[in-house]
Formats: sequence, structure tokens, C-alpha cells
Amino acid sequence: TKHHVYSVLAMSISKDKEVILSLGGSTKVAELLGFKNKQRVQNWKVRGIPASIKLQYPHLFLNPNIHKNNESAA
Repeated sequence: TKHHVYSVLAMSISKDKEVILSLGGSTKVAELLGFKNKQRVQNWKVRGIPASIKLQYPHLFLNPNIHKNNESAA
């Protein structure tokens, strides 16, 4: 159903936002990726991280230990 699709998409965007924050925020992620414009990364917190970026940097965005490390440091 449409509701399910929107719900899954919202969860994915929320997870992407968590990943960006766990990596140190938009500015830090932009630096890690070599982007001069941090606004590009900031937009991902609302729109989600593009799949092409996740595949290009799997060690950052497809690493299941990111959240575990961040939670244990808190």
C-alpha cells in the first residue's frame, strides 16, 4: 500500500540522518567525502543519502557497526 511505502521511506531517511549524525554531522561527512559544499550532505538528512553515494562509500554508509559504536560511546 502507499502508506507502507511512505512509512518505509521515512524510516530509511531517519536512519540516514542517524548515520550522518553518528559520523559527526553534515560538515564532517562533507569533509570525509571531499565535498566543498556541506549543504549537499545537509540535504540528505531530509531527502536521504543517495544510493549511489552509499555504494561509493560503503565503509561509511553501509557499515552496520556505526550505530553500535556511537551508542557505546554515549
